[in-house]
Parts: sequence; structure tokens; C-alpha cells
Amino acid sequence: MAGLPPIDVDIKTTCPYCGVGCGVIAKADQQGTVSVRGDPNHPANFGRLCSKGSALAETLGAEGRALYPEVHGQRASWDAALDLVAQRFKDTIDAHGPDSVAFYLSGQLLTEDYYVANKLMKGFIGSANIDTNSRLCMASSVAGHRRAFGADTVPACYEDLELADLVVLVGSNMAWCHPVLYQRLAAAKAARPAMKVVVIDPRRTATSDIADLHLAIRADGDLALFNGLLVYLAETGAIDETYVSNYTSGLPEALAAASHASLAELCEATGVSAILLRRFFRLFGETQKVVTCYSQGVNQSCVGTDKVNAILNCHLATGRIGCPGMGPLSLTGQPNAMGGREVGGLANMLAAHMALENPVHREHVQRFWNAPVIAHKAGLKAVDMFEAVADGRIKAIWIMSTNPVVSMPDADAVKAALQTCPFVVVSDIQKDTDTARLAHVLLPASGWGEKSGTVTNTERRISRQRSFLALPGEARADWWQLAEVAKRMGFRAHFNYSGPSDVYAEHAALSAFENDGERDFDIGAHAGIDTEAYDALLPFQWPLRQDGSSTARFFADGGFFTPDRKARFVPVTAPALEEASEWHPLTLNTGRIRDHWHTMTRTGKSARLSAHIAEPFCEIHPADADKAGIGDADLVNVEGANGRSIIVRALLTERQMPGSVFVPMHWTGETAPSARVDTLVSSRADPISGQPALKMSRVSVTRHAARSHGFLVTASRPVDLPFAYWAIAKTEGGWRLEFAGDPPGDGWENWLRRSLQLGETQQFSEYADPRGSDHRLLAFQGERLLAALFVGPKPVSVSRPWAVDQLSLRHGDFQARSRLFAGRPMAGAADKGAIVCSCFSVGVNQIDTAARGGCRSVEAIGIALNAGTNCGSCRPEIRRILHATQTLAAE
Repeated sequence: MAGLPPIDVDIKTTCPYCGVGCGVIAKADQQGTVSVRGDPNHPANFGRLCSKGSALAETLGAEGRALYPEVHGQRASWDAALDLVAQRFKDTIDAHGPDSVAFYLSGQLLTEDYYVANKLMKGFIGSANIDTNSRLCMASSVAGHRRAFGADTVPACYEDLELADLVVLVGSNMAWCHPVLYQRLAAAKAARPAMKVVVIDPRRTATSDIADLHLAIRADGDLALFNGLLVYLAETGAIDETYVSNYTSGLPEALAAASHASLAELCEATGVSAILLRRFFRLFGETQKVVTCYSQGVNQSCVGTDKVNAILNCHLATGRIGCPGMGPLSLTGQPNAMGGREVGGLANMLAAHMALENPVHREHVQRFWNAPVIAHKAGLKAVDMFEAVADGRIKAIWIMSTNPVVSMPDADAVKAALQTCPFVVVSDIQKDTDTARLAHVLLPASGWGEKSGTVTNTERRISRQRSFLALPGEARADWWQLAEVAKRMGFRAHFNYSGPSDVYAEHAALSAFENDGERDFDIGAHAGIDTEAYDALLPFQWPLRQDGSSTARFFADGGFFTPDRKARFVPVTAPALEEASEWHPLTLNTGRIRDHWHTMTRTGKSARLSAHIAEPFCEIHPADADKAGIGDADLVNVEGANGRSIIVRALLTERQMPGSVFVPMHWTGETAPSARVDTLVSSRADPISGQPALKMSRVSVTRHAARSHGFLVTASRPVDLPFAYWAIAKTEGGWRLEFAGDPPGDGWENWLRRSLQLGETQQFSEYADPRGSDHRLLAFQGERLLAALFVGPKPVSVSRPWAVDQLSLRHGDFQARSRLFAGRPMAGAADKGAIVCSCFSVGVNQIDTAARGGCRSVEAIGIALNAGTNCGSCRPEIRRILHATQTLAAE
């Protein structure tokens, strides 16, 4: 591919995972082997990477990649595929109007991709039916910013976390979801112990490891909490009267809305004791330098926008905004959700942070683009969009770089909608995602390492993603695909880009177009950027205006983007408490785990990223488990109020509050088809932001009975899995499989041969318990272990890491082979246990042994075992193991 760098040259690029936006240095050698390390000069991470970022090189394989266009499952040329897409969209628009088509995009697209898509849909098709999976994670924050500030402005910086005296983390498991920011915060607290950290979360997550105070709040109780805080600030004289008078309006109305609850009612609404409430209120009220970070626990709610405004109200009331060490900071979920917001990727926004509902802004954008039309009303937001697909209003949809059949609420309804849609186009790097399988046209997209463009992180910092790998097969960039379709629809002159630098330059020019400071987003300094300067672009925070001036923080001296330039206090009222249903008494919370990302199309390729948690689970408090007769490691049915259910593994933990359960979102039809948790989540959404309430569904949890339970390690992926439950994960040397269900009718050996497509040349060894309860099979090819199968009437007791390791060893001693039937090392041999540190493959038993041998701190464990010394994401878990070991020793 033209323009690729020479081999063995360091390429500075940006991580494609969360919104922290870490700088990465990548290098490909003569053999094509890629290495990655953190960029020590990037201001987001200063060389740190999390476990996912550290493993990026392991996710670049061609396995499962979409390599050429397909039409109705058959290989096609790019010309044929693009001609068909353009013609079907044109015909649909001609017959049914522009609102009969839609684009559904992703925060993993680059800004240039987003820009072209938004321009095509809103300025040339003439509809605003373009939305993004950022609607699922950041829409409430956008709506709250716009209501309070007049624009979607993030006022704070990462540096403020290190300068603050109090950091409040609300609905954010930062240690797992934004690990590098968490490490920056943890390092700052270690260096300055007087700094206080408050974690507000129903679960006691890994983030609570550094918390001085943890408020185990009820689901959606944070709105009442921050309303109560606002009232406390007013009653104790903590309001900054000068700031409020000069730069805001509406405080009396906000206070009146917040003042209805007594302390007892506040305790009931939040689930937090009066003592802890007073302690938090006093800490916030008496500390000037306060940063409040909030994420999905706030946003993913049917009152998410109101919760955001309740937080903003407290910062505006105290004037703690826009100054070093103080302000609200919305933690963005995806690598380029911010870039998508900047180009108007959401259905209710225009490019360059202009407002779709503002006729002056619509005229600006239409004139700048020289567009024949401009969308004049908000389009359909994500949930509404797929409902419109289901009822036939949308007849053609183009989905890019996302997997809504897994990630959308009421996911089975989304799947059914796409199955009946007349025309579905999917652009993705993977061929066999749950969504890609439903495409009439599948377009192979470029992935990380092949893409070139820009992304914007949580603190408004724009960085380059640079290509250092050749495009595989016939894959092409998303912006190119969109531009080619636009040309075929008759808009060639407006989409004749020669590369992503052209798109970026136009995006920058629009940001400065007739912008006299009225709009926050302005990168006009790059309006005339050429390819050479674009390729050399260094990370920078916006705004960066045409005169070169910039602003690190917003609003210390007002300057809001409302008509009178004053911030708006937004009166919000806490909702009435939802009563638990007799049939569905538990509250379901969904989210991410430490080492995986979204639907695992990338992280699932890395063996070490699956080593920590290899199968889906349901965190449940022991008291709730006891009521339902559930034991640790049992399989459970989690049933939603919509009647659908999933099967996952039970994880009993007191870190989960009674009455609530947590299930991660990552597993798919490819990795654990019974565990697609968003099939349980209703499509109920915030009426203002349209963001689904992914943290608040009613469920029941019951024990799942199965005749057989099994564990399999195998050198090749099984192809026949006729079980009610199975979960598969990549390992070093092969695959690991957990399963449960009815035994195969023709016996375990026949099933294993069939599933692994084995012939008659392999050697099989078998062990069966005389009582018939346990069955174990080993398959060898020469000295190589091909498969080890362990089956029993209940979850089998096998050392999983030890069994996985056997795939990479030689087994020439025929007498010793029978020892593998034990499923664990022989007496006296090492068993590292469940993996805690993915970076160095260190297990819980190794940490426990080191602790009993005298290691009394996380740092000492790091010296002894290396655990926790790379990305640091496992350090909270190491500390819990140390605490448990020391507690047992004391007893």
C-alpha cells in the first residue's frame, strides 16, 4: 500500500479502545511482526498502557477478517457492491423519501469517516437519520452539557485529576474502563495522600481500591444524591455568589426543585446512610478543588440527562469549573465518541458543534457544503431507528464498525428488525459478527494499524491514528467507501477527496466558518492543512483557532455558549423509586470487564486478554444467591421482564450489593450465544437524550440445571457445540471451552472426533469413573496434546490455566500422560491458579504463596513476580488477595 512507512520504524499512533486516547508507538519488523509500547511523550498517558493496549499486537491477525466485498453472501467486486449500495439507497429515497434510509455508526470510526457520513446523510440525502453507538454511552452527557452550557463542551482536563484535592467518581469503574486515567489518579494520590477519592457506585468495584469513601448507591439514586448536595451547599453557605450572579441563571428554580426531600427520604432514595451522606456532603462543601468524573452509571439511565445536570448544578453553584483541579469531567466510553460528536454524528446535531434545531446554523452548514438540501429536523435516535427498521419506515440501513445485534437493548428485536429489512449494508473488519451475518452487502473495512485519520479523547485532545500495516485483501477505509457511494449517487464534486487529510482540512475549515467565538469547537488553525503537515500532526487540545490561540479549560470566567453567555441551572427532580417485581426482584446492571472490549471482535483474538475472565458471569450477593439456592460457579438463568433469558456462570461476591446483579456485555453468538445480556434489557430510554437505561432492568436469577458440565482445551476450534450453554475463548496454543447440557447421543469420543474434525490417526486415552459420573478424554497426535476433555455431573474441578498450558508442551512420556486425567499438577508441582495479571500470566496461587512468604505490599509482589508492574490494571485485585491472605493469617 502506498504511503506505508519502512519496516522497523517507530510509528506514533493512538490506541483504539476507550476514550482516554493513549499514545502508542507501533513498529513492524521484516517478518511483519508488530510490537507496541506506550508513547512517553503523549500527554494522555505519558507511556502508560492498559492490558488491552499492551496486547494490541496480538489482535492484528487475519483470523475472521472480511477480505473482499460480498453481495448476498457471494464475493463481488468493489464496483458492483458500491453500485448496488448507491442504487438501492437512491431507489429507496425516490420511492419513500430521504427518511426511509439510515446510517448507524460507531465511536470506533475515525473523525474523517464520521465527517463524510454526516455530510452525505444530512447535506445531500437530506435526512438526519444518522446515529451512532455513542448514543448508548454518551448521549446524556451531550444533552446535559447543551442544556447547561449551550454547547457540548467538556470544560476540564486530565491534569485536573492530579491537581484536585477531592476526586468524585460517579458511575465509573475507572480502574477497569479507563485504566490509564485510574493509574494517573492512583499515582497522584500516592504522591499526595491528603487527596481524597469518593466512589459512588452500587458495586464495590476495583476502583474502590483507592477510595476514602464508597457510597453503595441504589440504581438511579445519584440524581437524588446530587440534588441533596446542592441543597446542602446552599444551606451551609458554600455557594459562590459572585460566580452565580455574574455567569449563571436559574439557581433559585434548581434549588426549589431539589429541596423536596427530607434527610430520611434522601437516605431511602439513595440507599446510603445519613452518616455517609453527611460525610460526603461535608467533604464536597469544604474542598475547593473538586473534580467530579462520571460515566456510564450516570449516562445509561432513563433520567441520565437530569443526573448529568444535577452534577453540573453543583459545580456551577460553587464556581468550581474551568480552574486547575476543579470541574465536571465526563469520561467518554469509546476512542472517538468525541470526534463523532464534533462532526454531528448524532441524529440531533450538526457538524462543528452546530445545532440542528438552529436555522442559522443549518444555513451556515448548507452554504459551506454547497449542499442541495439540509436536514431540518432531528433524525431517529438509535433505539427509535431500529424500531423504525422493524415497522418498515426505514427500508435501507448502513451499519459501520459496530455490532448492534449484540450491543443494542432488546437485542433480539434488533436482530429480527434487520432480518426483515429490505436492504442492510454492513462495513466491518470481521466477517462473521452477529450483525454482519445479516448483511445483504458486506464491505471489508480497514482496522487499527491500517487506518489513517484522527480521534478525539475525553479531554478534547485530537491525535492521529497512523497506518503502519498494509490493507489485507481488498479492505478499504470507511471514509472512502462513503465517498464512493456519494459519487455514485450523483454528488461526485462534493466528495472528491484524495485522502483523509482532505477530509480533515474541510472539517477544520467548517469549524472556523463564520465563527466569531459563538461556537466552542474551532480548529481553524488547520483549515489549510496539507498532507505533509497532517501526517506530522502532534496531539493538541481544541480549540485551536486560526490565530493560533487555544483554551485548556472552559468557563472559569463565564463565556458560555447560550444566547446571553450565561450557564443555565437546570431544575431536576428525582424520580419515584421503582418497586421490585415479585417475579423479577433483582436489578440488572451491565457493563465492561477489565481485559475485553465491546463485542470482542478485536480483544477476543488475544489469548492473554481472555486469561483473566474467560466466560460470562453474573455477580450476585451471597444472600440473594442463598435465597435462590445458587452456589458459587453454578450456572444460572437470568430472566428479563420481557420473558427472554440468558445462561451465565454465578459469581458470588459481597462486592455486589443485595438486590442487584451485574452481567458483562461482551459475549456474542460467536463466543457464548446463551449470554447476550442485552437481549434482557428493555428499550426504555431517557426522553431527552434517547440513551437507553442499560443499567436498570428487572430480572430474576435461578439455578440452571444441566445433566452434564464440561471443560475442554483443544488445539483447534470445535465446530459442533450442541449444548444449552457454552463459552469459548482463545488460549496460547488453542482454545478453551466451558459447556453444559445434555450428553451427545453417540458418546463423548464420537462427539469430540466430530467437533474437532479428527480422523483415525489420533491416539485417544479415556478415563471413566466407575459410578459413571466423571468422564475424561485425551487426544494426542504424536507427542502433541490435541484435546483434553473433562466432563461431570456438576461444574468440573480442573485447574484451567494448568490445563491450557498442556497444549504448548510435549508429551512424549506415555506413562506420564495418564496424569493429565487429574486436571491439575501432581502433588508438589506448581499450579499458578486463576490468572490475575494478564501481562505476565501470574495467577492467584502464585500471589498467595508470595504473600505467605513475606510479600506484604503490591510493590513487593511486583518485585517478586512482576505482577502489576506493566499496565497496573491488576493492582486492585492483587491488593484484595494480599488483604485476604493477611486476614486469614491474623485469624
